[in-house]
Amino acid sequence: MRVLAITAAALVALSTLVAPAHAAGAPIYRYEIIDRANSWLTANNGVRVPYDQNRKWTDGYRMDCSGYASMAARLDKDPDAPNTQALITTTWTSPISMSQLTRGDLVIDAIGDGNSRHVVIFDRWTDSTRTRYFAYEQRGDWGTDWRSRTYGLEANSEYKARRLNNVIDK
Repeated sequence: MRVLAITAAALVALSTLVAPAHAAGAPIYRYEIIDRANSWLTANNGVRVPYDQNRKWTDGYRMDCSGYASMAARLDKDPDAPNTQALITTTWTSPISMSQLTRGDLVIDAIGDGNSRHVVIFDRWTDSTRTRYFAYEQRGDWGTDWRSRTYGLEANSEYKARRLNNVIDK
């Protein structure tokens, strides 16, 4: 009886630590997000994965910006993969200030249509002034990229900083 009670208590404790996969994605470390984002720079026979809103890459993720962010963060694949508008909801992310950005966080513009919304994966500040940062992105007419950006830093920007709910801060 005592073993059964201990086992039951352990199962209850474990169930509070493990979130459902669809609610936020499988837990992932920040370095894994960056490593996964970086992998698409050379995943296409040594070159970047091309951009396409209507196709999936060989790993099953859409080849657009939200599919790329979902892949890097190990979120659901289609048909349940979040689009840019879904990524800005509390199901997948939480709001943070731009000054709180840490590797693996997202910067998202969820306003407009499928041709104007965008998400990038924050890597690091370019220098101590914090006026630019390096980000990974999947962008039209180019594909996977890593470059310096200012999204969200301009006055009245529609880009907002978001922290993935499944990220492990280590």
